Amino acid sequence: MSLKGQFVNVSVENLGPCKKLLRVEVSVEKVTKAFDEVTSQFTRQAQLPGFRAGKAPRHLVAKNFESRIQEDTRRRLFEESYREAAQEQKLRILTTLDVEEQSFGRGQPFGYTVTLEHTPEFELPVYKGLSAKREVAAVADADVDRALTTLREQQVKYNEVTRPAQSGDVVVVNYTGTCEGKPLTDFNPTARGLTEKRDTWMLIAEGFFIPGFTEQLVGASSGDRRTVKVTFPEGFVIAELVGKEGVYEVEVTSVREKILPELNEEFAKSLGAPDLEQLRQGVRRDLQNELNFRAKRAVRDQLLRQLLEPLTFDLPESVLATETRNLVYNIVNENQQRGISKELIEEKKNEIFQSAQNSARDRVKAAFVLNRIAEIEKIGVDRQEIAQRITLLAQQNQMAPDKMVKVLQERNAFPEIQQDILTGKVLDWLELNAKVEEVSAAAAPAA
Repeated sequence: MSLKGQFVNVSVENLGPCKKLLRVEVSVEKVTKAFDEVTSQFTRQAQLPGFRAGKAPRHLVAKNFESRIQEDTRRRLFEESYREAAQEQKLRILTTLDVEEQSFGRGQPFGYTVTLEHTPEFELPVYKGLSAKREVAAVADADVDRALTTLREQQVKYNEVTRPAQSGDVVVVNYTGTCEGKPLTDFNPTARGLTEKRDTWMLIAEGFFIPGFTEQLVGASSGDRRTVKVTFPEGFVIAELVGKEGVYEVEVTSVREKILPELNEEFAKSLGAPDLEQLRQGVRRDLQNELNFRAKRAVRDQLLRQLLEPLTFDLPESVLATETRNLVYNIVNENQQRGISKELIEEKKNEIFQSAQNSARDRVKAAFVLNRIAEIEKIGVDRQEIAQRITLLAQQNQMAPDKMVKVLQERNAFPEIQQDILTGKVLDWLELNAKVEEVSAAAAPAA
């Protein structure tokens, strides 16, 4: 059944950014034709008592199956008329938000309204032959040495000593903190960990814990008590304490010296390398891969910036809301993994939401532009690529692939994964078709 060009009326009303109200009315003649065709189909298949399949009289079929005939006719009319109305009005529909039926039935026109969101309207700028600079950097011996020190830090031991504490030592302390003679929790209930703690390890180093705190423990021995005074700095996690003086009564219960493992063959073998030289080569290779990755990311950022800066267009609210929710989830999850308390996350929820919303706008805008390029250049994502990404995510999260699939289904994350893969492929295409100049890096990034 075709209804092309048979609408009595199609009109569009703007409701807001990327949101429209579409009004469609199909003529009585075409509604009648649709009813006839659907009734004929039911007649060919219907089984009624006393009649062979497909041999029942048409009027009996219509009577016995009227509700199903109406539903099937309505569905067919809606699907085809909606699709062709969108084509006629050149609408690239993202989401159907609401459908309201105005009229339908035998002998009546089929009228309805649809509230929908559509993709933004914009003209793509020139995207082939964009220019960028790629910094070429090589890993220095000092970078390898720093990376090896980091690996040694992962196997560090802290031996208890009887001498006074020095810079770089760890002290085990009990402390109680006040401000203006009151517990810090009086200023903010989430400051429990800042107010009092027992058997907590502190590294004597600049800026550790509260700036200026641990430096005052240099020279203290096990069993010593000290009064430590600090000024809570600008940007401190508890805003109510910024600029105020904190007074801490500290008891040192232990002094521990930091002992790194020797950088030798035994250490190399503990990390799975045959010998120290091959460990160095492996570290150098990993650092170079990281430098190359950063250079590639910098090129992509340049290309994306050139592509997006000239463009200004409205973004659909539902897509922005979904992306913002996803980013809020990621931010909260990352903070929880870092050990930040639920109370502090709740306190910062407005800042988290604002940050996520700003990032969501950039990401959604980029997605629409890159998707349009993908459409023009026929760049797509197949099932195998999605399966490979799921396997990678499962490995990163130390999870079985089938369990990872369930987690992603619960989060409705498959569209996000597909978009992420597509974005990467389009950026690869842009880089391949760009004019990229290689330049020497002024200094290689720190390892």
